Amino acid sequence: MASLPPIANNPDIRYLGALLGDVIRAYGGERLFAATETIRRASVERHRGLNDGASVDLQLEKLDLNETLDFVRGFMLFSMLANLAEDRQGIAAEEGADVASALRRLADEGVDAASVLALLDHALVAPVLTAHPTEVRRKSMIDHRNRIAELLAIRDAGREETTEGDLVDEAITRQIALLWQTRVLRRDRLGVADEVETALSYLRDVFLPVLPALYQRWDRALGHRTPPFLRPGSWIGGDRDGNPNVTAASLTLALGRASEAVLGYYCDTIHALGAELSISSLRIDIDPAVEALANASGDTATSRQDEPFRRALSGIYARLAATYQALTGKGAPRPGALRGARYPDPQAFRADLVTLARALATMGAIKGGDGALRSSGALGRLVRAVDVFGFHLAALDLRQNSAVHERVVAELLAVAGVDADYLALDEAARIALLRRELASPRPLTSRFHAYSDETASELAIVQAAAEAHARYGPAAIGIYIVSMAKSVSDLLEVHLLLKEAGLYRPGDTPTAAIMAVPLFETIEDLEAAPAIMTDWFALPEVAAIAAARGHQEVMIGYSDSNKDGGYLSSTWGLSKASTALRPVFEAAGVGMQLFHGRGGAVGRGGGSAFAAIRAQPTGTVQGRIRITEQGEVIAAKYGTRESAATNLEAIASATLLASLEPARLSNSENSAFAAAMETLSGTAFRAYRDLVYGSDDFRTFFRQMTPIAEIANLKIGSRPASRTKSDRIEDLRAIPWVFSWAQARVMLPGWYGVGQAIAAFGDKGLLREMAKGWPLFASTLANMEMVLAKSDMTVAARYAELVEDGLRDRFTTIRDAWHLTQDGLLATTGQSRLLEDHPALDASIRLRLPYIEPLNLLQIELMKRHRAGDQDERIGEGILLSINAIATGLRNSG
Repeated sequence: MASLPPIANNPDIRYLGALLGDVIRAYGGERLFAATETIRRASVERHRGLNDGASVDLQLEKLDLNETLDFVRGFMLFSMLANLAEDRQGIAAEEGADVASALRRLADEGVDAASVLALLDHALVAPVLTAHPTEVRRKSMIDHRNRIAELLAIRDAGREETTEGDLVDEAITRQIALLWQTRVLRRDRLGVADEVETALSYLRDVFLPVLPALYQRWDRALGHRTPPFLRPGSWIGGDRDGNPNVTAASLTLALGRASEAVLGYYCDTIHALGAELSISSLRIDIDPAVEALANASGDTATSRQDEPFRRALSGIYARLAATYQALTGKGAPRPGALRGARYPDPQAFRADLVTLARALATMGAIKGGDGALRSSGALGRLVRAVDVFGFHLAALDLRQNSAVHERVVAELLAVAGVDADYLALDEAARIALLRRELASPRPLTSRFHAYSDETASELAIVQAAAEAHARYGPAAIGIYIVSMAKSVSDLLEVHLLLKEAGLYRPGDTPTAAIMAVPLFETIEDLEAAPAIMTDWFALPEVAAIAAARGHQEVMIGYSDSNKDGGYLSSTWGLSKASTALRPVFEAAGVGMQLFHGRGGAVGRGGGSAFAAIRAQPTGTVQGRIRITEQGEVIAAKYGTRESAATNLEAIASATLLASLEPARLSNSENSAFAAAMETLSGTAFRAYRDLVYGSDDFRTFFRQMTPIAEIANLKIGSRPASRTKSDRIEDLRAIPWVFSWAQARVMLPGWYGVGQAIAAFGDKGLLREMAKGWPLFASTLANMEMVLAKSDMTVAARYAELVEDGLRDRFTTIRDAWHLTQDGLLATTGQSRLLEDHPALDASIRLRLPYIEPLNLLQIELMKRHRAGDQDERIGEGILLSINAIATGLRNSG
């Protein structure tokens, strides 16, 4: 068998790499295989210091355009298969990142199970799937990858054949061959409907079966039924910020498809339970409540006359089928002869299931047995699913920019004849006007007026949300996020819009069926957050609504704060804002729920979620946390049921520890460390701002050095790359900003400014103490260390050659800062080289680097030709393929 990858400690990597080599030889030909192998060996030797890299250039120059495309495909597939192998071996999993381990750790610190359950009674842990465009792979590629994972699991079990009769090794080779022959690039840009379907595949195929099984595990660990504290969420179909393609129609589509999926799952499970629960009344006494359900079912089949559970399930299925018809407008997956009244809500469906489950749990125990059916098996998991997923599957958030709300509210007020120019009012006058309107039952809208397209669209959204509440229940949509929130009026404007749809109701005790949530994104916004929330809670109607709900959410943005102020200042600004918000919420008597807008790349808050949650400031988690899951991170964390279970366990256990563990630092340590971080952040902020925003020509340097323009041609999402038509960095979305620097192997958003800050800080001993004893600083350095290890200034220098002469010296500044940052990190952590203390991660990255560098070099050459005017379509395709391949190799690069 051919051997494509270098020797690796992971046997799966060696095995899959060998199969990939066979596939390349079989389908690409001997010449392509030989060229691929020669380039691979030369690149490996370069990374081992055995050559200067010139041989890699020489071999790459021998490839024609068609061979270049196939070569890129081969290296991309190796990275994809290596990612799969490492995920299976738990490379990314932290030790003890599971609930059982967290409970043992808490018990050792004097926190008993009763305290954990008390927390979980009001807790919420929510991974929220978003459509942020950083997943470059087509769904077809991911599906083949997941099938290989399933086949490897069969192989691990020692089986040589699949249940279908295929030899496992041949089936894996077939899937790799299919990957080789599958088109990598999308021909059409993803639409919102495509994004909805992609998210639905994860929610339906992974979350639905995995979460109930996890709750069973947690019940055993706690010795008690665990409250349904971990529930998924989604933005897909409701996030309109900068995306004109998201409308009321897409919101309705997303909700409808999600409901169809979860109800279909319930129907299938009830059908399977009907086959399983063959319990006969001739064999055991039947609970009267089960008999009542059976008699009310309408199932009079003589073959089931003595099988009350089956008859009861027939009636439950009939009611569920009617519910499916009512909510989806379609017939149930398995039409039945019986007819039943639809369930009015998930609670009514759950009540029937619980009747059966309780009866099963007492069987045997009634006559002194051990109750072998006590755990209820599949039925118990179905009850759990209803608790978590309801009839809506995942809570869908709404999101829009505050500037849009301002314009819409101004138009509504003007049309309604309110005697004021809303946009000209100061903040105090706006608040007074909005409060008057919110106190009045009078609607502002008129069906006789033709509103602007923007206003009509926003009104349609809130009306669709009201219809969703009526159809699926209030859990379907509970959050309305206001991007770029800078004032109390930004939140009151949301209430005003909700009022037009009946989702905000005035009165002596006003109610809001959907919570207005501010998103604080820039450094300045984060600093203003405590004052804004103080003023928000000071409004009597807001205080009443928050008190009734018991908590208020605040979202904090990692991506834009990083683009605004750099890595260290963003990290510290987020921590300071969280800490400063805590007393504001305590004074208001309202629970604090922080929503962390994290991305995959370190520059957008990426890195270990387990470590990040545990590093949150003391008292800021409180059992309630929501976290965005974006782009390539979704496939990496939730692509298979096994990886999903591992990652869901990690965020659940981290939340328990962050909420209940005693504080690790003394007051004096907290003060000293915070003061040091404030100094470090200030220096890093100035260095970063001076580079990125200090002169207008840096944006030209950035656009010439990185493939930002080429990335815009990737059809990976429905959102535009910029919020406006401007080419200013301020108007560029954070995703392409981070993604572009990753492609050029600079990774600037994940480290720039930190080296200058460490170098200028006088007490290096204090920094070493912080690295050892402060989770926030340790996590910050660990994530940055990973970024530094994935960057390469030698490769980046080749990208700098794309920049015109007058601007190229900016790269010298960046390169010097990189070395300064590396030296500072090593001195602070006490290591002699990057990742010395993290050998598994070090091995993982070192394995990939020889496969990424040739792709970078090819990308640079293709960009030169493309920018020089070469119109060959294969050049454009090659650039996009290289972007895809480099992103796959780097993993968390978006």
